[in-house]
Amino acid sequence: MNAETADTAHKESMIRSDGFLEKSKRTNSVRLQLKEELELPLEAEVLTPDVIGSLSRDEILKLPVILGTRRYQVSDFFEIEGEKSRCLELHGNLAMVKTIGRNMTGGSIVIHGNAGMHLGASMSGGLITVHGNASDWLGAEMSGGLIRIRGNAGGRVGAAYSGSLSGMRGGVILIDGTAGIEVAKRMRRGLICVQGAVGDFAGLQMRGGTLFLCGTAGIRAGAWMSRGTIIALAPLQLLPTFIYACTHESDFLHLLLRQLHNSGVADLGYGWNYQVKRYTGDTSRLGKGEILVCAPAGVQ
Repeated sequence: MNAETADTAHKESMIRSDGFLEKSKRTNSVRLQLKEELELPLEAEVLTPDVIGSLSRDEILKLPVILGTRRYQVSDFFEIEGEKSRCLELHGNLAMVKTIGRNMTGGSIVIHGNAGMHLGASMSGGLITVHGNASDWLGAEMSGGLIRIRGNAGGRVGAAYSGSLSGMRGGVILIDGTAGIEVAKRMRRGLICVQGAVGDFAGLQMRGGTLFLCGTAGIRAGAWMSRGTIIALAPLQLLPTFIYACTHESDFLHLLLRQLHNSGVADLGYGWNYQVKRYTGDTSRLGKGEILVCAPAGVQ
């Protein structure tokens, strides 16, 4: 098996293992309704299936949360229905509620509204779906599971925190809208797919994994990346430290788009001929990363 075949096989295994077709079979769930919109950030790391899954309604109501520097209970901010379920439903504008789903290992969270910072950070399993927008640090340093955002996301999706050497190490993040700066910063494994535009420094210092950009990207995409793959469906302004390698039809792109279609991400790749220009870099670093720029239909 040559190096290219081995790399393709690894990517296929990554896609299968991330469980695109995972379904949340909710026979019962715990439903939390935000009582009123918040003006200050609320630290709510307890809102995860791992904590709530085995608790009664009364125990859930007494869970601690932090607003500013003061300690409160979940009951001070949420109305609750249901108990003892690893399927959570959250309703309301939760843009100021931070760390939902942090460190979760399984179960599901469905948010009907916007979500705050650090959603799904360091998660290793389970499913998070947001019918709204998500803030910064979505899926930061996650190692498994699936996050689906039906709206837009903030900056540093799947990124490493300051001082950390590794960002996302596994799992899948699917964003229907746009995302901010430094998406996939120091990413090692997994897949991030953004259907809208992304900000500057996408794929900054990437060390592995796949970043799929369906819309436009800001400046310096792939800066200082040493390994990993960035796929661009729109023209991309490349740094001079990336070297043109070849033009070919990508089998990996065929496979990836098919899996994304099966996961409900429709119409990606429509009108494209799957011919990609492959660039390697960043040569100012290790230089074993790759950027695949797709050609429009009719271009050979």
